[in-house]
Amino acid sequence: MKLSVPKETKLKENRVALTPDVVKGLVKKGFEVMVEKGAGVNSFYADDAYTDAGATLVDNTLCYSNADVVLKVNAPQPDEISKMKKEAILISFMFAATNPQLVDACTVAGISAFSMDAVPRISRAQKMDALSSQANLAGYKAVIMAADTLGKIFPMMTTAAGTIKPSKVVIFGAGVAGLQAIATAKRLGAVVEVSDIRPETKEQVQSLGGKFIEVKGDDSIKMEGGYVKGVSEEFLKKQQELVGKHVKEADIVITTALIPGKKAPLLVTEEMVKSMRFGSVIVDMAVEQGGNVVGSELNKNVVKNGVTIIGEGNIPSLLPLNASDLYAKNIETLLLHLADKDKFKWEMTEDITKGSLIVHNGKAVHPSILKLVNS
Repeated sequence: MKLSVPKETKLKENRVALTPDVVKGLVKKGFEVMVEKGAGVNSFYADDAYTDAGATLVDNTLCYSNADVVLKVNAPQPDEISKMKKEAILISFMFAATNPQLVDACTVAGISAFSMDAVPRISRAQKMDALSSQANLAGYKAVIMAADTLGKIFPMMTTAAGTIKPSKVVIFGAGVAGLQAIATAKRLGAVVEVSDIRPETKEQVQSLGGKFIEVKGDDSIKMEGGYVKGVSEEFLKKQQELVGKHVKEADIVITTALIPGKKAPLLVTEEMVKSMRFGSVIVDMAVEQGGNVVGSELNKNVVKNGVTIIGEGNIPSLLPLNASDLYAKNIETLLLHLADKDKFKWEMTEDITKGSLIVHNGKAVHPSILKLVNS
């Protein structure tokens, strides 16, 4: 089976789908691996490292036209998908529920497509969970970015000239990214306060040294597969009112709230931004999906009333070596679950296959896509 790794073309994308170490392992298992020239350079993996691992360097066209399986971080453009062989297979992030043009391109090309963001959150799929591996790194980097922008240190420091108070960090969301942000901010010496609509996260927050801002939940909060799938406007308003005073006193606010397939919920209002101290910093980790913060702009840092709002849309890409390494292991584990060196198993009722398969031989099959088509 011929695997190919095209170079990522998305703006500000520095990751690569397979690293040389993972290529070496796949070659040993009998796969043939083609890598586009320069695909790993932005992740600090030279072409020679891939050839030493057993890969063949090719141009972009061959990555699509000559491959049985195309492996990417971000999904190819429709014109690239059109170059793929009929019945070939794509594995990448797709976010299919909000990307109908991509699904259409896959169906027209007659290919099959698995989405890394659709891998179900079950225990045996943890090693395939690319959303978590990338969010973990993003949570760390968000704190480092904020610390670099903030004009003061995080820890309390006693000096002959006086005592410096510790910085206060408020984090919205105690998922994978939020928990890593808590741990990182605490290691740097900050006082950390955390808001999450799921009361069960309180213990995790406290175990990392964070203070939990408790908002009593209601029946409007809908959970599915470990994700928040929906919440009422009334609850969000109640949350904003309670958290507002904590935001006012914060030096740094980091927001991580995402709802799969929907616009990110608004958590930090214009009034909350105005209430913050001059020189404070906000990192909106949901900016690519509409943003949690009023005034955040994709891939820009903006200053509102003296508050810097960081809107970096692809934070894992700022740590491309680590991010690529983890992602490559995620995608390798999924691939080896779905196939061997000769063929795919196509176990259509198996949870991981059923959960991650978006298009099969030119036909959309994922429930989230069929729901959109039928609505």
